[in-house]
Formats: sequence, C-alpha cells, structure tokens
Amino acid sequence: MYDWETRLTMRDENRIVRPLEWGFEWITPFLEAHGFGDAVPGPEVLRDDAAAEAAMVRINHLLIRHSNIFYGYQRPRDFRLEERHAHLFPTNVRPETLAKDEAIKRRAAEGKIPPAQFLRFTSPERTPYPENDLVNARWFPAPAHKDPRRPKQAIVVLPQWNGDGFSHNSLCRIFNRMGISALRLSMPYHDIRRPKELERSDYAVSANIGRSISACRQAVVDIRCCVDWLEEQGYEHFGVLGTSLGSCYTFLASTHDPRIRVNAFNHASTAFGDVAWAGQSTRHVRQALEGAGLTQDRVRELWGAVSPCNYYDKIAGAEAGGPQKRVLMVYADYDLTFPKEYSLQVVEAFKRIGLNFERRVLPCGHYTTGESPYQYLDGWYLGSFVYRAFKALREEKAAGENVPALQPDEAEEAVSR
Repeated sequence: MYDWETRLTMRDENRIVRPLEWGFEWITPFLEAHGFGDAVPGPEVLRDDAAAEAAMVRINHLLIRHSNIFYGYQRPRDFRLEERHAHLFPTNVRPETLAKDEAIKRRAAEGKIPPAQFLRFTSPERTPYPENDLVNARWFPAPAHKDPRRPKQAIVVLPQWNGDGFSHNSLCRIFNRMGISALRLSMPYHDIRRPKELERSDYAVSANIGRSISACRQAVVDIRCCVDWLEEQGYEHFGVLGTSLGSCYTFLASTHDPRIRVNAFNHASTAFGDVAWAGQSTRHVRQALEGAGLTQDRVRELWGAVSPCNYYDKIAGAEAGGPQKRVLMVYADYDLTFPKEYSLQVVEAFKRIGLNFERRVLPCGHYTTGESPYQYLDGWYLGSFVYRAFKALREEKAAGENVPALQPDEAEEAVSR
C-alpha cells in the first residue's frame, strides 16, 4: 500500500519548489483595517530573517486570540447564479488528463453536455488576482420535497488540494437524492479561480507564509458566505464536507459559525505546518522551508493561525453555548500525506473536549482513497453519515415543534445504490 501511495504522489512532475517568502503584504491589509497596525513589521524587520520570523509568529498568536475577527467578514452584496458549461481545469499535465479535458470541452461545444449553475460573488478577502476573488460554487439543488413541513437542508462541499473542477460532484448528486442541496465550492486558487500563471493550485499552500494564511482565511469566509446565500434561499440546516486541505478549511469555518451543524472531515489532521512538513505531497514545500533553515517546530508556529489544533477549545466552547454539532472524522491507515499519527491526535483531542463525533478508518492511504474500491467505501462513510446527521436535525426540529417526526425518505437506499 505504501508503494502504491508513493507512486500516485509521484505521478505529477509539475510541482515547483518556490522560495521561502514571509508574505507580510498578504496580511497587512487585514491588520491595518482591524486596528492591529502595530503588529505590521517595519522595513528593518524585513531585512532580518530572524526578526521577520519572530514577527510572523507574533502575528499568528494575535490572529488566534482574535480569530472571530480574523475569520469574520462583511456579507457580500453581489450573490448571483450564472449558467455555463463545467470544465475540468486539470492541475497535472499527464496525457490522459489533458485528453479528458479536451474531450469535455469538445462535448460541451457540441451541445452534448448540459450547462450547470454556479453561485458567484466577490470574496470578502481580496488578493491581487481578480479571478481568484470571484468565488465559484457549483449549485446542486435538491428537488422540492412533497412534505411542506420538511426543513430545507444544504451542505457546502470542498474537494482536496489541487482537485479539478469535477472532483466531488458525484457526492453532491448523492446528497441530492437524499433531499439535501449542495454547493461544491472551488477553493481559493483552484479551477476557474486559478491565476493563468499557474498549472497547479500552488498559491493555496506554498512556502509563502503570509499568502497561505490569506488563502485559508479566504476559504473560510467564502464557506460562511455560501451559508449566507443558502439562508437567503430559505435553507434552515447547514453542513460542510471537506477533504484533505478542504477538511482544514471546513473545520475552521464550523468553529467560527454556529449555523454549521453537520461536519464531515474527510482526512483530518492537527497543525497546518506539521502536514506541510511531513506530508509526501508537500515535499516541494518542505524543500523550500528546510532549505531556508527552518525546522518543523518553527514552521508549526508560523502557520498557527490556520491550524485546527489551536481551536479545539473554541469549538468545544461553541458546542457548550449553542446547538450541538455532529461530526464525522475519516482517516486512513496508510496515509503518507496526512500521516496517521496526526489524525490520531485529532481523535484524542475530540475525545478530550467532548465533541459529538464518529470516526471511520480507511484501509488505504491518502491518494489511494480516490482509487477503487476505497473511493466507494469512503463515499459510503460520508454519505451515510450526512444522511443520518441531517435526518437527526429534522427530527430535532419536529420534536421542538411538538409534531411527529418526519418519515425518512428513500435516501439511504439511494446511497446503497
């Protein structure tokens, strides 16, 4: 299994080792706009790597203390649905992938693929890339239910790092068969949001410390904005599903948003820096960080503000003061990208804080999760949990209204098929 996993992570030969950059300019606008201008380093700090590193660590500590502000935002005013053909937006240059991309474009041009709907709006987190700041989420609305009392339910779905434009669409269609609508969110710097200068979604995670933090903040507020739009459409119950990097983003969004009740974290880990350092698929990022003289412990500190492990007590506090969240955590026995030791630390932390969670363990690795038969096992774990969790919310609402619980639909049978 380790050999198979390694071969899959080595297929893509277009990973680029980008040099270490502190990236203060990516965080400075937020700091100055929210009264934290004193934390912005001066020119003399930028000329000294040791001083710059210390300043970045202090900024991370500041952001953790004020995370409600850091992951807060102003609701966008330009929500809109647009219709167009979906494209693949591949992140590798393997011949079979490029051929698939051309085939999809050809079929779309010939009218053999129906257009899809996409939610678009301007992200509250601005970057130098206009295409990245125009959020994109493919809309999979569930058919109206025959019972008018049934609450409208929806889930925001985030694929893995470097996922193409079709990744996780099948999961969204499964949720539709359960009566659950889905927004499949393109993460920052992914598919249609990817700057033209990139082949891969490198700017989401790279050796530019500040830019990686900015990308995480952008993803989190984009998720919360999607929930805003869903609320405007009359939806009452909300969930998130994130895979790999997407699980980091969805955890942080749920931690800071009590509306998100259903949480499926597909491949979960602790510290952002630990995964970037120890994970096989980020070996090019580690090469740059290590080449600049950094260590794993120091990298962990530099990305503390975007690390789920620094918010365990916060999500526990949100649990104590508001509606209970339902959580699924999936990890893999032979994971070389999110090493299992870190996933087990998440399990122990969830137990310590008393989170209402389930765990499922895949007998494969990170990349092999996308291969047969493991993709079907993972899909079953995710789909059955989401079905049960949303059903529980419906029953909770029915009990609160003192009316009989709604009868379950045929969604469980749909997942089985």
